[in-house]
Amino acid sequence: MRCAVGCGHVQQAPDRGYGLDTVRGDADHPVTQGLACQRGLSETADPDGELLTRPLVRENGALVPTTWESALERAAAGLDAALADGDDGIAVLGSGQQTNEAAYALGKLARGGFGTAYYDANTTLCMASAVTAYYDAFGSDAPPPTYDDVPAAETHVVWGANPAAAHPVMFRWIRQSADADDSELLVVDPVHSETAAVADHHVPLEPGADLELARAVLARVVETGRVDREFVDEATVGLADRRADLPDAAAAAEMAGVSMADVDRLAEALSDPTLLYWGMGINQSVNGTAAAGALIDLCLATGNLRPGSGPFSLTGQANSMGARVCSSKGSWPGHRPFADPAHRRKVAETWGVPVSRLPDDPGPGPVGIVDAVGDDVTAVYAVATNPAAGMPDATRVREKLEDAFLVVQDAFRSETVAYADVVLPAATWGESEGTTTNMERTVSRVRAATETPPGVRTDLELIGALADRLAPDLFDGTLEPESVFAEFTGLTEGTPADLSGISYDRLEAETAVRWPAPEPDVSGGYRYYEGPDADERDGSAGDADESWSFYTPSGRAEFSTGEARPLPEPTDQSYPFTLTTARRPDAYNTGVRTRDDGPPTARISPATAAAFADEFGRPVETADESDARYVSVVSRRASVTARVETDEAISAGVVWLPIHHSAINDLTLPDVDPRSKEPNFKQCAVRLEPPRDRDVTAVAEASA
Repeated sequence: MRCAVGCGHVQQAPDRGYGLDTVRGDADHPVTQGLACQRGLSETADPDGELLTRPLVRENGALVPTTWESALERAAAGLDAALADGDDGIAVLGSGQQTNEAAYALGKLARGGFGTAYYDANTTLCMASAVTAYYDAFGSDAPPPTYDDVPAAETHVVWGANPAAAHPVMFRWIRQSADADDSELLVVDPVHSETAAVADHHVPLEPGADLELARAVLARVVETGRVDREFVDEATVGLADRRADLPDAAAAAEMAGVSMADVDRLAEALSDPTLLYWGMGINQSVNGTAAAGALIDLCLATGNLRPGSGPFSLTGQANSMGARVCSSKGSWPGHRPFADPAHRRKVAETWGVPVSRLPDDPGPGPVGIVDAVGDDVTAVYAVATNPAAGMPDATRVREKLEDAFLVVQDAFRSETVAYADVVLPAATWGESEGTTTNMERTVSRVRAATETPPGVRTDLELIGALADRLAPDLFDGTLEPESVFAEFTGLTEGTPADLSGISYDRLEAETAVRWPAPEPDVSGGYRYYEGPDADERDGSAGDADESWSFYTPSGRAEFSTGEARPLPEPTDQSYPFTLTTARRPDAYNTGVRTRDDGPPTARISPATAAAFADEFGRPVETADESDARYVSVVSRRASVTARVETDEAISAGVVWLPIHHSAINDLTLPDVDPRSKEPNFKQCAVRLEPPRDRDVTAVAEASA
């Protein structure tokens, strides 16, 4: 599996040597039954980028090969020196690319071995706003619906996401359902994306205006009598307070840049069983938590919290959901509340550490961690992540990393490796044993199809080797995937995310199991609901056999209370365009597995291109004798030279850039959602300028 859909892959090693010879979809996998996207297959079997094959240490300013013993001793010495200044001297950055076992062990080392508050498992860069909104509404994380609900839904609303590019296998299911009679697909996105291109209706709102639009739709749901009063009275609290704070729908629609006809179309669509999906376009915003909460409100108000409907956040990385459950980032394993004394004692007892060793709070998130480097933090341990390219205001991030003692554990040479003091080459997919968890909570086994080269070790081996040197009593002996999984699942027993009924033996027999799974013969379905399945309901608004229960203090689902914050960087005369970033169908994350050495492509509308020509008296620049045209995209933090593509899919005044190029986040700003701490990746102010001659020459040579 390569993304959070959780496609089952069959991987085959070559007859001789290391690596993977072929990769194909696994027809026996219960989630995807042989389906797989080309990106996932190709980047697994034949990834671009430079694989790391030997440990490296920095000598006289350069990274040079060394022995494993020397690399581990150098890493341990540097990290130990940071611990001498206090538990928070080390920052640990994990990833949604690790197995559950590696993520659990890394969190245990960070929280129980080091005791640091400066730890993140990548959640805060992508899913923290959705997580916070789920907790607010339901008292627990993770979507209520599953993939089983996709074919049962009559309306599919995709908001701030592009699953046609990011989750093509899941989008196939969505489109099949939406193509049925009396079904439809609506897309809310500033860009006429690949998903919008096949939708029944596209709502092109202004970048960053999702909360205003969601509130406008809720206001119209209330005004037009579309509230499912029976469900709201039985299963929710807070609608009266939320209703009192709703804006005038027309005024909010104008702020969002949409028509009242669009608002009414969305309000009307929610009257049918609706799955409302959202992605990074919602989460990665200073209003991410409030906007995600507003989308959940729409589901609550219209009774869309039954099978075949509900709020479904779309997760990106392969094991982001697993990291949320097991990594000890925002909660302890099993979603145990971080500050609860009883849960803290249980974790400390299981790990064999004093409760005082555990940090008091989950920490500030990655942006706050970078802020602390040079003050509290003097060493950084980065595992399967690329903060030098993947974090906002990346120029500043690189400057901070250069000042820290940096240990990088990764499979590929990345921008972060360039700043490392020690590099630990790690195994990748097809070389590691363990489990992962997809976005609908299904746990699958992953197995090694090939041995690792002599200079490479698994994440678990490396975490264990550093723990032996820095926290020698934390783990019992050599870390083995099955025993680590058993410890992790045992710690989830009795929690909202109970995996205690899942074992390697069960996964061997069933291939994949969805949590909550508190018993060996139980697998979770739609959460919080008891009653008829979607195909058993008679279509009426309510059913005498329906009931709901939630982990909130009230025992009911709770409407949100978040309000909009001003966008941190609105356009102005000096920076008249809005930059937004998104995925390409053929690339993944910061591009280390699908690396393109050429310049990024900036997509702009014909109107934006015309505005550029009017300002500078010429069309966008042409490099030498090629047909390529270039501009400099300039923010208040940096300038990036990009190839230009004029595209009707992009709204006037918007500049679109892919997330996968190493230079893009030099432009973005580090403002965060005040509650989730998730960065505002999707909106900042930029201008376009003709590139300097040497920049044009450089990018032309790079793309030649």
